[in-house]
Amino acid sequence: MRSKDRISYFYDGDAGNVYFGPKHPMKPHRLCMTHHLVLSYELHKKMEVYRPHKAYPVELAQYHSPDYVEFLQRITPDTQQLFPNEMDKYKLGDECPVFDNLFDFCQIYAGGTIDAANRLNNKFCDIAINWAGGLHHAKKGEASGFCYINDLVLGILELLKYHARVLYIDIDVHHGDGVEEAFFFTDRVMTVSFHKYGNSFFPGTGALKDVGEREGKFYAVNVPLKDGIDDKSFLSLFKTIIMKVVECYAPGAIVLQCGADSLAGDRLGSFNLSIDGHAACVRFVKQLNLPLLVTGGGGYTKQNVARCWAVETGVLLDTELPNAIPDNDYMEYYAPDYLLRYPTSRMENLNSKRTLDRIMKQVCENLSSIQHAPGVQMHEVPPDFYISDSDEDEQDPDERVTDKMQDKQIQRDDEYYTDV
Repeated sequence: MRSKDRISYFYDGDAGNVYFGPKHPMKPHRLCMTHHLVLSYELHKKMEVYRPHKAYPVELAQYHSPDYVEFLQRITPDTQQLFPNEMDKYKLGDECPVFDNLFDFCQIYAGGTIDAANRLNNKFCDIAINWAGGLHHAKKGEASGFCYINDLVLGILELLKYHARVLYIDIDVHHGDGVEEAFFFTDRVMTVSFHKYGNSFFPGTGALKDVGEREGKFYAVNVPLKDGIDDKSFLSLFKTIIMKVVECYAPGAIVLQCGADSLAGDRLGSFNLSIDGHAACVRFVKQLNLPLLVTGGGGYTKQNVARCWAVETGVLLDTELPNAIPDNDYMEYYAPDYLLRYPTSRMENLNSKRTLDRIMKQVCENLSSIQHAPGVQMHEVPPDFYISDSDEDEQDPDERVTDKMQDKQIQRDDEYYTDV
């Protein structure tokens, strides 16, 4: 048992300032709102706060097609009409629009997840948080579901340099299809996704029978659910399945995608989880005491997303947050009650106990097909492209630190502290 977890938290306000468009449900502004709750509850004082580096194109191409990365880098709102074939090829358009600073946005959120993985790999922290990350739908050569670069895949690839097995858990209301697809044929990553399935709900994948193929058979776990699932049903399923997964798979590290569109009242989701129910999943995974990389994901009622991720930051810090929201720059969004928690709805839970028991039984049977945790020959570890920071304890205090090096490291005063 670790005595006290060391937490690294990644944030760059520029990621929260991009704009997908007036009618688009994705509002990155929710990241600024989350961060200001973190500040107002003074959680930043209990963890190391970093601005992530902007991931280089060569880093993004560790998974993504170089031609796709290059196109994202050069396309702009003013030039997109000149490239109709490429826009169609890379699935850019209404759902995944081209907006100002698109590539910077991708570099920031992907850089945060890569940096988080690097800090975990180098044992500079026990838990790393990047709420800007978790864009789980992006494919190798195309955008999908508001996602352009799959930071989760890139983070997992970093973790695989140091860990024989990585477990990926996804509690977004949408299936984590991009991550599953990336690792569908390998036993070195187990993907576990709890999501709505059926009635043509996006992305339409993630059936119970989809379990991976070839060396990856039974290393993809899908938990397809119907509308209205509540805390009690969800947590019972989640805890049982995750315990069985960890017992069978023995991962060396965990990546947890905390999409908040599984909360009650989400603009696009149809589950009925409370913030405390959602956060209970985070608490359960934290208590497994494995290196843990936590990201955001979906979430389209932005004040509830901010509430949820602030509470979950508190959970990761073993800090209970008072329900009354402290004064911050976004108070008007929490009117009229100005409270952290809000009631769930009275919607019907369409997931019968019989159906959930059947799902649990099938998942456990599939996991039993794994004889033991797969062994892997760990060769020489390839170098990290970018290490965001060396361990502060090992730095020579007499060595001159340049402004640029300092800027890469910890808190920027105007962004992270309220007492400027």
